[in-house]
Amino acid sequence: MRAIWRGAVLAESEQTVTAEGNHYFPPEALRREHLAPSAKRTRCSWKGEAHYFDLVVDGEVNAAAAWTYPEPKPAAEPIRDHVAFWGGVDVVE
Repeated sequence: MRAIWRGAVLAESEQTVTAEGNHYFPPEALRREHLAPSAKRTRCSWKGEAHYFDLVVDGEVNAAAAWTYPEPKPAAEPIRDHVAFWGGVDVVE
């Protein structure tokens, strides 16, 4: 699987974890030069608190378009520190 935005590959892995229809990429699959920490946080009843990243490609910013669960609830442990994408990011095989 690959996550692509504005022509840049943000993450690539053969071993993503799926939850609620989203592919969560393992930490080693990320191209961190395109991820900037965001102050945004949300809560999910079964996964816990999500922390977001802004995506940055060629000076363009896609605010809060990636998220992770650094301290997930027990049911969501398989996605700990993995990152998922939305907001116009193409996730393709």
